[in-house]
Formats: sequence, structure tokens, C-alpha cells
Amino acid sequence: MDSDHDRSSAGGGKDVWPQALNRPAEARDTPEAIPPTPLVPVPVPEPGPSATGRGIAGLSLPYQVVAALALSLIGLLACTQVAMVFLHVAPSNTLSKQHGKTIDRWIYPEFEQNWKLFAPNPLQQNVAVHVRADVVGADGRRTTRWMNLTHEDGEQIRGNLFPSHVDQNELRRGWDFYVNSHDSENRPNGLRGDLSERYVRRITMLRLSERDYGGTIERIQLRSATNSIAPPPWSNEKISTRPVYRVLPWWTVTPEDLPGRDADQVRDEARGVEENQ
Repeated sequence: MDSDHDRSSAGGGKDVWPQALNRPAEARDTPEAIPPTPLVPVPVPEPGPSATGRGIAGLSLPYQVVAALALSLIGLLACTQVAMVFLHVAPSNTLSKQHGKTIDRWIYPEFEQNWKLFAPNPLQQNVAVHVRADVVGADGRRTTRWMNLTHEDGEQIRGNLFPSHVDQNELRRGWDFYVNSHDSENRPNGLRGDLSERYVRRITMLRLSERDYGGTIERIQLRSATNSIAPPPWSNEKISTRPVYRVLPWWTVTPEDLPGRDADQVRDEARGVEENQ
């Protein structure tokens, strides 16, 4: 009590604590008052010419013309591609007969179409085409070993991101064409037999011409080795996977079988194979 009385009387009888408590917070916390920061207006950027439009409309006039021409060319090529593929896969009609060569030049070999609407019986066999040749040279006549042409095509396809249609389809479809146009005794069963035989012979000689046997090939012989695909492990089906051979007779090589013929003739022959399958 006495101490409180002394503090109040030391200032001339007036209490100093209420004055200290009634001061503003700024005055109590900081020795000097901080002036407020003036507000500076931020300029708003005006929209430029490129912001007034989107896509082609946002380009200048010369670029708009170039873009319009490029889009028109792409659309024209797309429509042409669709029309050519449609005429190629469609049944024979007036347009395909009249412009068949033009359609083939557009389609082959990059855009070849060989699809069917239904495929209820997928192939369950591996078919390999082999060939051997009679070669006449300075040391006399000799017969080469059997060469697996299908295996060579498979090596060209395996691991290739963009395999050619020649490696994928030429030999395979040529052999299918021959088998479907001949009976089990290798006798032609229709008018397509001679065409299929000449086609297979020319494919074979084209492959053999890439090798040097030290002489002239006078005769060739082909055979097929067919292996059934083994069933999966969970199946109880028993299938023999031993190869079954179909051996063709010896063919004498003629000048027409040798490579180097006219490109249009080769294209017309390939077209005949497509139409007959």
C-alpha cells in the first residue's frame, strides 16, 4: 500500500500508468512512426494483334494463304487415297476396269490391301518354300542343295520396323496361287495354272540370280515343307509337327524366267495374280 502511494505522489500526485496504457500501439512498439508506402498504379498491357484471333485467323495474310493451300493439298491427297483404296478392294466395276493400271500404280507396293471381312479359319501351319538348281559350269553339271527361300524372307522381316511387301507377300502369295490352281499331282485345274507356274518360276529365278554358282542354271525344282503348329500346353489335342513335303517336277529355265523384264509387264502380271486369288 505504501509503495503504491509513493509512486502516485512522486509525479506531483498524479498517476502516470494510465497515460502509458492509453498511448497508441505504434508509439509503444516502435520508437518512430513508419510512413505508409504510396500505391503505384500497375499498367495493364493492351492486347496485341496476335491475341485478336486463334488458329489461321491469327496469322498474317500471306501465312493464311500458305496454310489454306497446304490444308487443301492434304485434303485432296486424303480423298484420292480413300478413293483409290476403295476401287482397289471393291469388286470389278467400270471404273476399276477402265483405270486399272492407274489404280495399281498408286496402290503397289506401299498401299497394298489384302484384307477380308471374315477370317473364321486362321492358318495353323507354317509353310516354307525350298528350291534347288541344276548348274552347268566348267566342272560339269551339279545339283545345289535345297535352299529355304521362306527362311530368307523371314530374316529380312524379323526385327525390321518397316519390312517391305516383297519380303512379306511375294513368295507366300505366289505359292498360294500355284497350290490353289493345281491339284495334288501338280496338274493345273484351270486357266490360271500356267500363269501361276510362270509367276513362281520368275520369283525363284529372281532370287537365284542374286547368287553366283559358277555356271548357268538350266533347271530348277521347288518343294514346300508344311509343319503343323503345335497345340498349347493346356490342350489335350495331339498333332504331328513333322514336316510334310510337296515336291514339284523339274522345270527347265527359259529366257522368260530370267529377271530384267519390263516393269509394266511385271506389274501387270502381279495384278493378274491379285485378281485371280
